[in-house]
Amino acid sequence: MPMPMPMPMPAAQRFRTLRRFADNRLATVGAAIILLLILLAIAAPLLARYDPIFDQDYGNILAGPSAAHWLGTDDLGRDIYTRMLYGSRISLQAALISVGLAFSLGVPIGIVSGYYRGAVDALVMRVVDALQAFPSLILALALAAALGGGFYNAMVAVGIGFTSSFVRLARGQAMTIRNLDYVMAARSIGAGNLRIMWRYVLPNALAPLVIQATFAMGTAIIAEAGLSYLGLGARPEDPSWGSMLHIAQGYLNTNPTLAMWPGLAIFLVVLGFNLLGDGIREVFDPKLSR
Repeated sequence: MPMPMPMPMPAAQRFRTLRRFADNRLATVGAAIILLLILLAIAAPLLARYDPIFDQDYGNILAGPSAAHWLGTDDLGRDIYTRMLYGSRISLQAALISVGLAFSLGVPIGIVSGYYRGAVDALVMRVVDALQAFPSLILALALAAALGGGFYNAMVAVGIGFTSSFVRLARGQAMTIRNLDYVMAARSIGAGNLRIMWRYVLPNALAPLVIQATFAMGTAIIAEAGLSYLGLGARPEDPSWGSMLHIAQGYLNTNPTLAMWPGLAIFLVVLGFNLLGDGIREVFDPKLSR
């Protein structure tokens, strides 16, 4: 007997889904912002006019916008425009590394916990409750300090802090899907638990998990900027938007635009991820779509 499979989404339904997303103007704005971030991160070496670390114009320290430096220079004469471009790379890496780690750890644990229930579920949820007792940023600060600082250690710390939310969401989805007809039919004809979780539970739980990941990416960028601002993320000389804000705090009275550019970039990128997440949620939630 062939294995039962959940029905694939018809082409007409896929078109309606894309149409609903395109009709959401705020969602398309969010998608455009994220696409622009990705393009800037990829093309930074082509668009930049200077090296973000080593090119220092000591004759134009803390200078305003000019033909030579479109957004001005910082306290070491480094070009802010160039550092903003390379900062988009660090922010995109922060989102992908931390959320990717949280997703790859939290989703399998949550699905196994929700599928098997019992003692496994009880043990996992007690650990998750302990992690969620701390605010995610405070937990990231503690873990980053314990791991010794540095960009990648900081992103591992942020990813661990996000893991509990993915565990809870995946667990809830698995608890619902494990009792659906096609899962029970697969179990009745001898499908193993691992196959059921991989072929049936995970694909049908992806939509809310992708939405959660989209929102988490915006939060990860804020967390990276906060850790870099405090000296626990990227190195001070690296063109991180958080490090740029840390440098700018000493010149708010004399050169406030030094803080304006990285602050505006963080605001727009996080807004873009939030608008994109809202749009994806409306597409996959029938109540919101109506």
